[in-house]
This record gives sequence, structure tokens and C-alpha cells, in this order.
Amino acid sequence: MNYLFTSESVSEGHPDKVADQISDAILDEFLRQDPDAKVACETFCTAGLVIVGGEVRSDHAYVDIPEVARRVIKRIGYNKAEYGFDASSCGIISTIHEQSVDINRGVDREDPEQQGAGDQGMMFGYASIDTEEYMPLALSLSHKLLLTLADIRHNEPELMPYLRPDAKAQFSVEFTEKHRPCRVHTIVLSTQHDEFDTDEAMHARIEKDVREILLPRFIASLSEKTAALFDEKFILHVNPTGKFVIGGPAGDTGLTGRKIIVDTYGGRGAHGGGAFSGKDPSKVDRSSAYAARYIAKNLVAAGVAKECLVQIAYAIGVAEPVSVFVETYGTAKVNGYEGQSADAYIAQRVREMFDLRPASIIKRFGLKNPIYEPCAAYGHMGREPYVKDGIQFFGWEKLDSVDYIKENL
Repeated sequence: MNYLFTSESVSEGHPDKVADQISDAILDEFLRQDPDAKVACETFCTAGLVIVGGEVRSDHAYVDIPEVARRVIKRIGYNKAEYGFDASSCGIISTIHEQSVDINRGVDREDPEQQGAGDQGMMFGYASIDTEEYMPLALSLSHKLLLTLADIRHNEPELMPYLRPDAKAQFSVEFTEKHRPCRVHTIVLSTQHDEFDTDEAMHARIEKDVREILLPRFIASLSEKTAALFDEKFILHVNPTGKFVIGGPAGDTGLTGRKIIVDTYGGRGAHGGGAFSGKDPSKVDRSSAYAARYIAKNLVAAGVAKECLVQIAYAIGVAEPVSVFVETYGTAKVNGYEGQSADAYIAQRVREMFDLRPASIIKRFGLKNPIYEPCAAYGHMGREPYVKDGIQFFGWEKLDSVDYIKENL
């Protein structure tokens, strides 16, 4: 019997994503000046106010917190007083203080290669053959629809001139008994907008534009295989509450780290609970989650499994992980092993094949570079890796271990 699975995404103007982007932009500024800076930056935003807190350890970096926050808010599009949250006029309070020496002593070592994990915890990476980028389909579609909406708002505002920055998307995808996607069942899109003369005119215009402008452009951007999952039967809900004028931080408070499922796999696989944004890579919440995604993605791309979950766990101050776990949901068959035996064998080989000490992960993916602000909206996983000004972005999405895995598994 077929079943439905649903995932959501939120736009860069969602209040929690505003907070994430400010936190990661501040982190980037510290790393730009001091690659060894230790940063744990949290942001709270509400109507007319941003509060930045957390802890930082750096010998020489100085960051103008209000300037960075205002730049991010303006880039997102909160640049009018009528939005209730405006880059030029909102209050910004910084309460950042120095990192605890008790935490730092567990991280720094005489031998940099033996750098300890910044905290205990377990991190997960996931990949599947649902999409070309090896991401869960419902989440991938949700991200891509909002990216298309943001592109229209930023670059072709005349098409949908009423758009404001806050938005949410949700896709329900129908799967077969063999866990393969067969059709898009339901789309939900809520987008913030300007005032209209009447609520009826507002709803009619927005739904018409979504059907005739947004969705055709979005579907045209997809691969032929994915686009074929859309038929005339899908259900569409546009702004189901009827009105969405008050949004962003003026409509709801935003907090760093409150969209961890949007940031990762949309509810597929698992999550260890640790957020990413505002944390330097010595925090394994971030760096190890990227490593786990890299391993899972390369395993699936190498044909080891159709679906793969990788867990890595650490003790604070200890370099080597305390455990590595792999789950392939019965889709792996390697070196004579099947089922749980195959998963245990893969986990053992992963631990032998990949150096999972924090310092090695940081080095492999260039995580001391200022690469984090682009991660803070539309997902940390499943993005296209690229190089800009000699710096690698989204290096954990590269498929440069596929041959290595084929040779060693």
C-alpha cells in the first residue's frame, strides 16, 4: 500500500532563519579575521529588536556586531518600516562574552591533530537515491520552491510585486511500498505579502500567480524524472489562513537553531539535536554532522546502499569518536554481508577508512574558512559545492570518495 511522507522548508525571511543567518554571518566575520576563533553565537529577533549573545575566544578579531546584523537583515529584504522589522531602524543589543576556559581546555591540545571534540553528543548524516543530490525528495522540493520564490522577489519583483520576505513551503509525496516516490500529492505554500484592497482580491491574485508563474518556473527547474512526479491531481493550498501581511520577526520571534530539521533532512533519517548556525567547527554538532552527511552521500553514490544513515558520537575533549553506526534499511549487500551484518561491516570499514577526529574533519572540508552564511537558509545539506575566491563552499557535498569506497568495500 502506498503512503505519504511530508517535509517543510522556510524562507530566508522566516524569523528563525533571520536569526540563523545573523549568527553565521557573525561567525564568518570572526573566522575571516582569526581562523582559530572559537565562537558560539546565538541570536534572538522580534519586532524592532535583535539580541545577540554567546561566547567567543579570539586573540585579535574584532567584529562590529550591529553592522553585520544590519547587513544581513537588509540583504534578506527587511528594508521598510511597514514590515515592523527594518534593517536601518531596528535596535541591536550584543551581550557576547569570552568563552569559558573550562570548555577551551577540552578542545586545544599541544598536537593540533589531537584536538578534542568541543562537546559530547551524536550527529547524523543521511542520503538516499530520491533525488540527484541524494536528498529526501519532499524536503528538496520544499527548499527549491522557496528558492524560486526568493529569486522572483529579489530579481524579478514585477512578476509578484506584493511579496515580502517570510514564507513557508511543505510537500507531501506519495511513495510506493518499495519506498520509491511516485507522485506529488499536496503542496502547501504560505507567503508573506503586502496589504490588498480586499482579502478576496489578495487571495485570488496570489493563488493565480502561484499556479501560473511560480509553479511552472519551479517545475521547469527540476530534472525530467522529478518533474514527472507532478500531475494535474496534486492538491495546492496557498496561504490557507487567508492573510499573511504581518510576518518575519514582527509576527513571531526568531531564535538561532530552531529549524534543525529544515537544516538537515526534513524528518527523514534521524537528528542528534544539535543546531549548526553560529558555531565554529570545533563544535562537532556542526563539523561531525557535515562529515556524516559526506560519508552517507558517498556511500549511496558508490552504490553501497539506496538509503543510508550514519551516526558519529563523541565525548567532550576526546578526539576519536566513541562510536560509528550505519543503517542502510536493508538496502546494502557488500562483501558477502546482508542486512544488519552488512550495516555493522560498513560501520567498521567507515571507521577505518575515514579520519573522524575533529581536526581532520575541519582540515578536509576547510571549515575554518568564512563559509557559513550561505548555509543558514535553504538547508546545509544537498547544496551544490562551489569555489569562490579560492575558498570551497559546501565541501561536504562533494562526491570525491566514491571510487575510494568502491575499492575498499
